[in-house]
Amino acid sequence: MVFEKEVIIDCRGHLMGRLASIVSKELLKGQKVVLVRTEEIIISGSIFRNRINFQFFLNKAMNTNPRRGPFHKRSPADMIKRTIRGMIPHRTKRGTSALKRLKAFEGVPPKYQRRKRVVIPDALVLVRLKPIRKRTRLGDLAEKFGWHHDELIVRLEDKRKIHSHAYYTVKKAENKLKKQAAENAKERLAEVTETLAGFGY
Repeated sequence: MVFEKEVIIDCRGHLMGRLASIVSKELLKGQKVVLVRTEEIIISGSIFRNRINFQFFLNKAMNTNPRRGPFHKRSPADMIKRTIRGMIPHRTKRGTSALKRLKAFEGVPPKYQRRKRVVIPDALVLVRLKPIRKRTRLGDLAEKFGWHHDELIVRLEDKRKIHSHAYYTVKKAENKLKKQAAENAKERLAEVTETLAGFGY
């Protein structure tokens, strides 16, 4: 990943562990990372198996008074942040500052809708997981444990895609006009140069 001011990663179709390991390394290097569409992250294995594994994790509580924690997050954005935190020495000053450089969101917030989003080829499911293997969408797993905003995110994403398509169509038309204007100006300049050359200039 090239070092930039802020990298926005579209998490759709990425394998959770591979994505978390690559992002954690970049955070420790000093890179600011924003994860969007975290509900579309994929975990290998069936949802039945992943549900059992996550339930074991949720059962971890304080022996003397479980109400004191630990408090486990249920949203996809918080799940991926918790996974990345486990790959960072978060109790050190370096690890704490690295985690401050991470942001994660379900869907694509308005602030990042018109900015370039990238993917990580090494973490894509198409590259890392065989087609016959079972897989679980992180949003579906989160919904089993109390996160009930999947339908809302889908509605907002549909609206965003419509607006993005309209914006792209207008931008494409503008770029075509600019290109045509530049070609016309070039042809006109060539004609003027040829005329001046005829007069001996």
